[in-house]
Amino acid sequence: MNKKNKTAFVCNSCGQDYAKWRGKCDNCGEWDTITEIRIASKKDSGFRLHDSGDPPIPHLLSQTVADDTPRIKSGFSEIDRVLGGGLVPGAFILLGGDPGIGKSTLLLQLTSQLAEASKNVMYITGEESAAQVSMRARRLNCLDSKVQILTETRVESILNVLDEEKPEIVVIDSVQTVFTEELESAPGSVAQIRESSAKLLRFAKSNGVVIFLIGHVTKDGSIAGPRILEHMVDTVLYFEGDSSFQYRIVRAVKNRFGPAGELALLSMSDEGLREITNASEFFLTSREQPQIGTAIGAVLEGSRILVVELQSLVNHSHFGLPQRVASGINPRKLALLLAVLERHGGIVLGDHDVFFNVAGGLTIAEPSIDLGIAAAILSSFRNRPLKNDTAFIGELGLGGEVRPVSNMISRLKELSRLGFKECIVPKPNKTADWFSDYGIRLITCQRVAEMQNILW
Repeated sequence: MNKKNKTAFVCNSCGQDYAKWRGKCDNCGEWDTITEIRIASKKDSGFRLHDSGDPPIPHLLSQTVADDTPRIKSGFSEIDRVLGGGLVPGAFILLGGDPGIGKSTLLLQLTSQLAEASKNVMYITGEESAAQVSMRARRLNCLDSKVQILTETRVESILNVLDEEKPEIVVIDSVQTVFTEELESAPGSVAQIRESSAKLLRFAKSNGVVIFLIGHVTKDGSIAGPRILEHMVDTVLYFEGDSSFQYRIVRAVKNRFGPAGELALLSMSDEGLREITNASEFFLTSREQPQIGTAIGAVLEGSRILVVELQSLVNHSHFGLPQRVASGINPRKLALLLAVLERHGGIVLGDHDVFFNVAGGLTIAEPSIDLGIAAAILSSFRNRPLKNDTAFIGELGLGGEVRPVSNMISRLKELSRLGFKECIVPKPNKTADWFSDYGIRLITCQRVAEMQNILW
């Protein structure tokens, strides 16, 4: 006699389970997101980490020896950097990004490079036909690569094909399209994404197969589906960028095999994505003539230093309420720095519109550019350009003090390599080891009130 199907109530926003329906999810606070799903009483597909019927035996940590398996090089040094040195056999990797940003293009180029390195690669698509994938491959000049294409969305069929073909690297495009027959809910639902990903995860770990999952993102920029999906995978990569600019950033939000926060910088062209090896020179486009309202800052992104242009425009307001517009930083950060400049910098900006932009379209969150932002605003307010070969590094406190930031030595060395002659830095403390000669003159600034005397 068959057992009845089990019923569960799952939040479509965060994936929280409930025993009965309710209007509001207690976990994420969203209303009307809990839906009923039916779980069929079918047996699992059988792909488990432990195939034998014997119970697992615990071991001491000292008795467990990790295999020194060499990492698989992807053919993109920038991607290898983000992954922590290359692909680890059995890795389960999630790549998310906005529609049309280039996720499928990146992984098709990646699989092509791996296939040329004699790796058995399979590209499984549920959103496009094989002909559409081949059209993209022709545009990317990788049509002749030995990449196997499979058009399938049922996860049981996918696992059977993988078990027969035994590929080393697999791409699933996308996780929102695959489904399992054990659930009656539609593909893309919370339950389907969770169960299908769990089956693929068990197969990857038990067979040592690297699996890439392409995930859609919601309107707020987070990966669609249950939050547990990001906890299940080994690595979470976000593909960022703007269609107005040619650069793309792959950022590691989570990585069990390397440092999180690392990023790869790529350039989009008609023939696909290309690596940008010298990122600072890519963002510094105009250094010939000093510009009013433009300052230079050195920011830390992952393990690399990016030297960027900070642009400001201060204009007398013709309306009752002055505008505060910021692009590339948090608008609240701009309002805070303007308050510090008014209170401790000796300038009045209450009747001025202030516009700020990070050149190149980058979004920066770290505080090392505070001093550069203040210098750019002062330059525009006084209508006087800054020195062409001067950079700024420092964080501004609410009391108007200038504070040092981390990795000062790396920032100064990068500025020196790019030919900068001077750098405005915080006053070092007695134990500071970064205040030395790196081929660049260091000018100390203890408080923001000293800025105008130092700049001109």
